[in-house]
Amino acid sequence: MSALTPADLLPLEQYARERALFRERVIAHKRNRRLAVGPNSTWCFEDRLTIQYQVQEMLRTERIFEAEGIADELGAYNPLIPDGSNWKVTLLIEFVDPLERARRLAELRGIEDRCWVQAAGHARVFAIADEDLERENDEKTSSVHFLRFELTAAMIAALRGGAPLTAGIDHPRYLHEVAVEGAARGALMADLEPA
Repeated sequence: MSALTPADLLPLEQYARERALFRERVIAHKRNRRLAVGPNSTWCFEDRLTIQYQVQEMLRTERIFEAEGIADELGAYNPLIPDGSNWKVTLLIEFVDPLERARRLAELRGIEDRCWVQAAGHARVFAIADEDLERENDEKTSSVHFLRFELTAAMIAALRGGAPLTAGIDHPRYLHEVAVEGAARGALMADLEPA
């Protein structure tokens, strides 16, 4: 997928007029790109459209319309667009109760490095986490992480050939895995370069 450029973005006034319809389109698009891995972890697989929406929302919220500010936002968000051999994921660790959240985030330090995907017949691919900045400290992990899963050509070929796809977390305090099937699998396969 190609990176976003300023030409791909709507001016603030036009975005204000079209925001509701654009938002509906993105929400529908994201349905097939969200994966629950256990009861408290959601993986949001990013692509060009989801990142365009994030950038548009940031520009709107921050009232950014100068070229330099737009370039800064694109520089921050473009790395989250998959580039044909990988998946890029926003990992959300979700606990509703604030006290439980604080306790569990302390227990789950390192969880971001224990997230994996696997094409059947191949080794697990563990995430490369938080390349932009560290989101964990000595006391707890963050509730949001950014992950990259790099796939080999052989893995991609196996997936294209119909090999089952599994995603999971292999952390001593959070062990869960899930099959990626149907529309979700189709959406993720579209992120990979054609054979």
